[in-house]
Formats: sequence, C-alpha cells, structure tokens
Amino acid sequence: MKYKSDIDKMRIALDEAKKALNLDEVPIGAAIFDKDHNLIASAHNMREVDQNPVSHAEIIVIQKASKILETWRLEDTTIAVTVEPDAMCAGAIVNARIKTLLYGVPNLKAGAAYSLYNIPQDPRLNHFVEIRENILPHESEVILSSFFESKR
Repeated sequence: MKYKSDIDKMRIALDEAKKALNLDEVPIGAAIFDKDHNLIASAHNMREVDQNPVSHAEIIVIQKASKILETWRLEDTTIAVTVEPDAMCAGAIVNARIKTLLYGVPNLKAGAAYSLYNIPQDPRLNHFVEIRENILPHESEVILSSFFESKR
C-alpha cells in the first residue's frame, strides 16, 4: 500500500502511538517510508517495557528500517513521528541520513527539531533534513492528553 500524503504517513505513526498508550508507555509512534511511499517499518515507545532509556519510537523504527534495508543509510526516506523528536532522536535521524521528518506536535520541553534546538537543520552538521510540522496535531495531542490525564 502507498502512503502518498503526509497525513497518510502520520496515521501510521498515530496507530503506533495508540499501541504505546495501551502498554502504559508515553504514547509516541513513528514510521519510516521509502521514496515510493511504501511503509518500511513502524514502532512506538518501549522505555518502560524494555527498561531502556533509549527505547524511543524513533530509535526503534530507525533500527528496524536499517535491518530491513540492510543499510544504516536511510537516504530518500521519510520518518513520521507523532511528537517532535528530542535531541537523541533528532541526532539519530541526522545520522541515519533520513531525508524528511514529519511530526505532529511540538515538544516544548525537549524538542530538538524546532522548539528548543534544530539539530536536523544545523548547518554545522553533514546532513540536512527537510522538516514538515503540525501534521494531524489534534490527533497527537488527544492521545498524549489521555495518557498524562491518567497519571494525575
């Protein structure tokens, strides 16, 4: 199946975020697509399940896509993430040579693709990532709000 629009791609990431919510993880989902708009891999946060601080959706999906494609260079791919990546994940996106980053909502506390830093477009780095933000932001916000309200 082809996921040609940014909205179609983000819906896959949102499905992953819902899986994280069901596991009582911070509900962030991610998906990677090839240049022909085919889904390569998808993932969600697994920090609590794995008891691993780097088990973020972006890291897991990059690892999955690299294994499937048998290369760490994910050139000409697009990653869709429900929430703006933090510094670790933004760095991984740059290091994986991902072409385009789509995200749903800003991360005002740790965002590293616009809110606090802009690692993917830092001219000092050897790779520049195209960024498109605010893709289905309401849907991402609803999932996040339901998680954090349950913690109060």
